[in-house]
Amino acid sequence: MNVTELFGCNVFGDEVMKNSLPKEVYKSLRKTIDAGEPLDTSIASAVAAAMKDWAVSKGATHYTHWFQPLTNLTAEKHDSFIEPSGDKVILQLTGKSLIVGEPDASSFPSGGSRATSAARGYTAWDPTSPAFVKEGTLYIPTIFVSYTGETLDKKAPLLKSMTAIDMQTKRLLKLFGIDCKKVSTTVGPEQEYFLVDEEICSRRKDLSLTGRTLFGAPPSRGQELEDHYFGSLKTRVAEFMRDLDETLWSYGIFAKTKHNEVAPAQHELAPVFTTTNVAVDDNQLTMELMKKVAQKHGLVCLLHEKPFEGVNGSGKHNNWSLSTDTGLNLLDPGENPEKNTLFMLVLACVISAVDTYQGVLRACVASAGNDHRLGANEAPPAIISVYLGDQLGAIVDSIVLGREYVPKKAVPGSIGVPESPIFPIDTTDRNRTSPFAFTGNKFEFRMLGSQASVADPNIVLNTIAAQAFSQAVEELSGAKDLEKACKEYTEKLLKEHYRIIFNYNGYGPDWEPEAERRGLLNNKTTADAVPEYFKRENIDVFVKQGVYTEKEVVARANISLEIYVKSINVEALTMLEMVKQDIYPSVNGYIAELCATVAAKRTISEKIACQADLEQIEKLSALNDAMMAAAKKLEGDLLQMPEGEGPASMKMAHVIVPDMEEVRRCADGLEKLCSADYWPFPTYTDIMYSVK
Repeated sequence: MNVTELFGCNVFGDEVMKNSLPKEVYKSLRKTIDAGEPLDTSIASAVAAAMKDWAVSKGATHYTHWFQPLTNLTAEKHDSFIEPSGDKVILQLTGKSLIVGEPDASSFPSGGSRATSAARGYTAWDPTSPAFVKEGTLYIPTIFVSYTGETLDKKAPLLKSMTAIDMQTKRLLKLFGIDCKKVSTTVGPEQEYFLVDEEICSRRKDLSLTGRTLFGAPPSRGQELEDHYFGSLKTRVAEFMRDLDETLWSYGIFAKTKHNEVAPAQHELAPVFTTTNVAVDDNQLTMELMKKVAQKHGLVCLLHEKPFEGVNGSGKHNNWSLSTDTGLNLLDPGENPEKNTLFMLVLACVISAVDTYQGVLRACVASAGNDHRLGANEAPPAIISVYLGDQLGAIVDSIVLGREYVPKKAVPGSIGVPESPIFPIDTTDRNRTSPFAFTGNKFEFRMLGSQASVADPNIVLNTIAAQAFSQAVEELSGAKDLEKACKEYTEKLLKEHYRIIFNYNGYGPDWEPEAERRGLLNNKTTADAVPEYFKRENIDVFVKQGVYTEKEVVARANISLEIYVKSINVEALTMLEMVKQDIYPSVNGYIAELCATVAAKRTISEKIACQADLEQIEKLSALNDAMMAAAKKLEGDLLQMPEGEGPASMKMAHVIVPDMEEVRRCADGLEKLCSADYWPFPTYTDIMYSVK
């Protein structure tokens, strides 16, 4: 395999465009992609023809406008290239068909932003994200809007947020005499996932319908030996990863790092950084391809945040950076960050943005699955905080607290063996317990759930950073001594928002009461977090930066709550079905066998010991009855759901979820007591240790 030839072979990328488009058309399209200039629609026909010819040469017969509705998934409607020509057909893709499509929008969530009867929707080409061929179809990345103009997808507001941060950052840089054509955020979303055997997974109704196990007693061996993390890859896993790498490379996705994660059967894939909207598209495609490649190997790829209770959950770490087209990374502190006025100003602006909009930053990663993961000693808590590390932390402390700052330089390190290499010890450590950690020249937002779209958090990050930069420009414009004004404004921001900085253990028991003392939000469930979107200051920041209209903010909050309610409802109904149809009768079957055993023993002799059997029968019967009583309560509470996403979500979070936890507690207790011959579905040991 020649990786350099394989990479991007299924993508209508720069080299293909350069070779297939007229020179002037290519230049015009590159200006749109590179500098953000408006698309010249007159070139559409030439681009469409070249794109069609290339796709047909790759075996494509259809094209689709590929978009990202408000479901965390992608959507596609396939049309063939054929057009009638007399009694024959020709293959054609017109400029109009490339630029605009018209899928039915009536069945996609809108959050009340349009009437159900308003079915018309439009898809519009996003030329900044490359088209690709997959399974005989040309995929054209697009945005999705309603007939009345409201955005119905995640791509359009993402592009608007990128425009906002580009515009406001260039205004800030202009104060420093720095000119550039474009400022872009780049993202590298690490992706965690589980791999389990397909045949075993098919015997778990909960995994098939909800993506997670609603029942499951802890296995005898979990992750406590800490031997799976970075451990040697099992044969089937290694084969899957090799196949996945090659597949992703063929689509131009920079799959870079792969390894075993903390929990048994858990793994991680990390890509190279790329422009945010391309990274979002790449991650959506990556999740889809992970599942398809897994099927080829007789495996199931689980992307749920918490498929197994009691072991590490799966997240998606969003590495966010900010750079100019001239190569200046605005989050690079340099050798002496305390003297780097621009860096310190940018840092202070980002810190202020995270503190001011901590509620909506938490809300944008809220989901039913992520609620199980956040704060479970495997992920950051539901409290937003910023980690700066030793060096930057000391600098900020010196500014805010008036302490003397003693510069810390990287020093050479060695284990003290002559043969070992000398390695540099960095000026700061990493903090894996922080939700928003500075990691050298970028911020790592670690709260994302593994199956979520990375569009939502990046929309928020771009928007709130743009707002902070805009406020800085207003404050600093016209300053006679810019250096002095910047330092004073930086100090002001750091003092006002110092509470959000926490450089210690976010998993520790002391952090939650400390965060409360500081006045930080702690919205533990989606039902508690999402209403932050409705607050006037959070609506205003999106409207002011031109990312959402007020109606669109409200719609997205409503959709998030609606999906939360529906997800838990599906889980609850699945749980009730498994309890009634599988667990309860199976346990009764085992009880009947034990009763028959006792009767048989007593038939032979009253002196034969039956105490253990009788105790087992009593425990099983009591727990089985308790499970059914808990299930009855769950069923009754489900029938009394209030109307409206807000009240319904609150009941789901604070009534239904605790009901489900009680049903599970009983069922998991029964699993520990029941004979393996009677237990109705594979256990955690069966699932997590099935792939060799």
